[in-house]
Amino acid sequence: MKKLSILAAFLAAAFQSVVADDLTPIPLVLPPPAMKGTPQALPTNTTALPLTSDARPSFLAPKGVVNVALGKPVSASDTNLISGELKQITDGKKESFEENVVTLRRGLRWVQIDLQGEYKLYAVVIWHEFDKPIVYRDVIVQLSDDPEFKTGVQTIFNNDQMNAAGFGVGTDREYFENSLTAAGKLIDAKGIQARYIRCYSKGSTESALNGYIEVEAFGLPAK
Repeated sequence: MKKLSILAAFLAAAFQSVVADDLTPIPLVLPPPAMKGTPQALPTNTTALPLTSDARPSFLAPKGVVNVALGKPVSASDTNLISGELKQITDGKKESFEENVVTLRRGLRWVQIDLQGEYKLYAVVIWHEFDKPIVYRDVIVQLSDDPEFKTGVQTIFNNDQMNAAGFGVGTDREYFENSLTAAGKLIDAKGIQARYIRCYSKGSTESALNGYIEVEAFGLPAK
């Protein structure tokens, strides 16, 4: 019996080693930070963890993953934008410049990316405005193979803790748009297969408007 336990432990360790060998950091390139030094006044009415200038650990995914959202079509619940064009959300320009910000009107709004094919997704990274540390409200990220998000919807992030959007009470924390690291919000997509990504928000601690700079999705073509 003891020999069997030792063999099982050996096989488990070998399996973990093989899995680890097949993983690599995603090719995520961050824009320059928007500011240096922690600001004196930070929003306090939030569940976000304290702001930090520490670098985020590398996120591992299968070898070969790329940003499959780059250059893909974007639609939105708001067709009357205040600034920018929806195509900017996947144009690869992530610097914290005013001309890179796409602003949707107040209220619960979403932007949606059509990956134009089925992909196994491992990480979704979102940059709202990050020229200062602010917290976006009711951030929800969903994946689906249905462009209308009526079927096959899987939620990979939800910090809507009051169920304002009607998708259920979120269990994720709010977070600062980190102007010290420009890291964006990285969400584990767990290898879910999908064609469409939909990102919700409902204003921020700075404004009732909804601003986006970029959304990236790291994945591999579904076989």
